[in-house]
Parts: sequence; C-alpha cells; structure tokens
Amino acid sequence: MALFESLLLLLLLAIVSLQLSRRLRVPYPAMLAVAGIGVAMLPGAPHIALDPHLVMALFIAPAILNAAFDFPPRTLRRHWLPLVALAVVAVLLTTAAVAWVGVAFAGLPLAAAVALGAIVAPPDAAAAAAMLDRDGMPRTTATVLKGESLLNDAVALLVFSAALRFVEAGDEVLAVVPQIALAIPGGLVFGIAMGRIAAVVQPLLAGTLGGIALQFVWTFATWIFAERLGLSAILAIVAAAMTVAHYDRQSARDRVHAFVAWDFVVFVLNVLAFLFIGLEARTIVLALDGPQLRHAAAFAGLVLATVIGVRIVWTLIYNRLVQPVYRRLGRGDAPTLKQGIVASWCGMRGMVTLGVALALPASFPQRDLVVLAALAVVLGTLVIQGATLEPLIRLLRFPPDDSHGEALMRTRERLADVACAVLADRDDRAARTVRDELDAERREAHADPARLADIDKLRLATIRARREALETLRRDGDVDDDVYIELQQELDLSEIAALRRKAFDLANG
Repeated sequence: MALFESLLLLLLLAIVSLQLSRRLRVPYPAMLAVAGIGVAMLPGAPHIALDPHLVMALFIAPAILNAAFDFPPRTLRRHWLPLVALAVVAVLLTTAAVAWVGVAFAGLPLAAAVALGAIVAPPDAAAAAAMLDRDGMPRTTATVLKGESLLNDAVALLVFSAALRFVEAGDEVLAVVPQIALAIPGGLVFGIAMGRIAAVVQPLLAGTLGGIALQFVWTFATWIFAERLGLSAILAIVAAAMTVAHYDRQSARDRVHAFVAWDFVVFVLNVLAFLFIGLEARTIVLALDGPQLRHAAAFAGLVLATVIGVRIVWTLIYNRLVQPVYRRLGRGDAPTLKQGIVASWCGMRGMVTLGVALALPASFPQRDLVVLAALAVVLGTLVIQGATLEPLIRLLRFPPDDSHGEALMRTRERLADVACAVLADRDDRAARTVRDELDAERREAHADPARLADIDKLRLATIRARREALETLRRDGDVDDDVYIELQQELDLSEIAALRRKAFDLANG
C-alpha cells in the first residue's frame, strides 16, 4: 500500500510539474526528477526489489519502441553524418571516458566500468523536445537531435549488454564473443519477423481495444522472446517498430488512440522510473557512512562532469571539422557554430539511463556506486542543462526557419489537387460541397501563419459552441446517448484537426 500511495503522490506532483514546466519553459523530466527524488525521500517510503530482467522489459522496451516507431529510415539516410557523429561516436567516446574514470578513481573492473559508461552515455532528446520545437530553432537541428535519441539508445544498450555479459562471464570471456556476434544480426531478423506478423494481425483487430492492447503485448513479447533466444532485444524492438511503421494499416481513429495510449504509458513509466531510482538511492545513501558517502558523491560529480564535457568537446570539434566535408560532398550548408552549441548542450539523460541502472544485477561490482553515479548524471543534466537550454536558445538568436511551414503548405496543396481530381466527373450538390471545402483548404495552404491561427481559433469556437449545444440537448433528453457519443467523437476529431499536431502534445501537458 505504501508503494501505491507513493505512486499516487508522485503522479499528482507530475501533473503539477507538467504545468510548471510549460510556464517556466523547462523540460518536464527535470521537474519530474526533483519530484520523484522528493517523494522517495519521504518517511515511510517503501523499499522495492526489482527483477533486472523485468526492469529492462518494463522500462526500456516501450521507450525504445515509441522512439523507433516515429523514426523513418529516410531520416537516417538524409542526416547520416551528424547522426553517426552524435549517436555513435559521441556515445562511444563518452563510454570510454567514463570507463576510464571508473577504473582510475573507483577501481571498477574494466567491463563494469564500460557498463557504467554505456549507462550514462545516451542523451534523451525527449527531455529537450519542447525546446527544440520552439519557433526559430533550425529545423535540421531539431530533426537530428530527435533522431539521435533512438540511435544512441540502441548503441549504448548494445555496449551495455556486451559489457554485462563479460562481467557475468568472469573467466569465460572468450565464450561470450560468439554469442554477441549472433545476437546482433539475429535480433534484427527476429524483430523484422515480429513486425511483419504484427502488420498482418493488426488489421484484424481494427476499431477494438484489443488492437491497442495487442501493441503492448506484442512489444513485451518481442523483447522477452529475443532475450530467451539469446538475441539482442534492443535491436529486435527497433527493427520490429520500424517494420510496423512501414506497413502501418491503422485507421485514423485507432492511430489517435494508439498515440495517446503510448504517450501516457511512457509518461507513467517515467514517473515510476524516477520513483524507483529514488527509493533505491535512499536505501544506498542510508547504508553509507560519512567517508563512503563523500567518496560516492565525489565520484558521481566526476562522472557528471565527464559526461557533459565529452559531449561539448566532441560536438564542437565535429562542428568545425565537418565544414569542408559538407562543401566537398555538396550537401548544402554545414551546421553553424550556433547549431553546434545547442547540440552540445542537449545532453539531458532520462528514462533509459534510469531503467538500465535499475536493471543492474545485485552481483554487479560496486553496484551501489554505479547506481548513484547514474542518478547524479540524470539529475545533474536535467537540472543544469534542462534549466538553461531555453535561455541559451534565446541568447543565440537563431534566424527564423520557415522550411517546415513551407513544406506543409506545398504538401497540403498537392493533396487538395489530388482530392479535386477525384471529383472531376461529378457536378452534383454533394460534389460541389466537397469541392468548396477543398478550395478552402487550398486557400489556407497559402495563408500566413497568423491568419491560419485565427482560422483555427474560429473553428475551435464553433466546436465549443456545438459541444455546449450537444450537452444541452443531452440534459434536456432531446438526444439519445448513442447519438450523443457518436457526435461527441466527431467533435473530438474535428478539435484535434483544428489544434494541429503540435498543440495536441500530451507529453508537454
């Protein structure tokens, strides 16, 4: 019961934190981190022992799938150079630097130190998403940083899994190498197969709650079966999610429901991760005496400084080195120094780091010290970088980037033209009505953003008026419940369209 009460309290604080983060322009995980640690430190907070395998499946699988589903392979092809620099090189450099710190200052075995480096290496772009979507931010910078989140998680988790196998193998190190060599391609093949199966089964459950439930069952099953087969569960989830996204056959209604369900589940898992890591940190801190605690705090601070420093140094070095490469390859304008500065400061760590730290087995060398270091990196990057990212973006004063709006305009106009072609052979009243609607959409495609915002405000006002009228009809008994529910759903979909995608972002409150 104490755990349930703590969870309810943290969920309440998380809701308040969401509102505060919107007003203060601070990434909500930063507020959530403080709230989670605060609740965990309250008197009477329970001690929870979690199965490492359960933690990986529960926390990591949904987070990886949610990111992979929205990551088109075309983005990787188009922005492969910065993505490799940030998601591969930066992660490996951070892992190596932290591993050296772990060996030199904490006496960790090499494999355990590498595992620590992999735990704290991957930044979480979701923590900075609200800042990256603000007006004025270069579109390519936001795209690369969001794409980085998935790839660096995959790279870091692969390194962590390999390091953990070496730790558990002890003297049987050579026996692990063939297993790892099989796990990587095997995980990809297994994930693609699971994705194809889901793409076939999904349409059979269209329009039912079972279809949404199946997505979660399929996600966890993919992870668990991959682990049981000795394959890379991380790559299996990534491959499965991209396969399902490629063959997506969901209806519009199912897709809206699925987005909401996944956003909510990942949010709640974030809440749980901060609560559990806080509870574990409390137990560890209470068990340490004064000198041990000071040593742990100093080591955690050193790891935090290393993580922040390596990303800044490497990102700025890459930013300068890539200038002639872009010119030689004819890839257009290279990233500016301002873009490099923002990318170097978008290093907040999040749920993946917390989840992997919680998944460490009890026999892991100096586990308590590693968990505290991981927690310090998450808290430190969220508070230090998260609280200063918005002022940094304002200080750099990026020139307006209208490429996203222009691309939307062009694509909307082309879609309207295609729709009008369908009506070419008809001139009855129904066709004229639809044609008028399409003409209005075409005019909107060329409207300036201020006018579009005004149109959307008027649409929302008419929707609110219809809602009030519908509620009145229901109270007066002039409409049956089944009619009321269907009309309410139609108004909901109309409101979603009027709000547009950016406004319909539950993750930002």
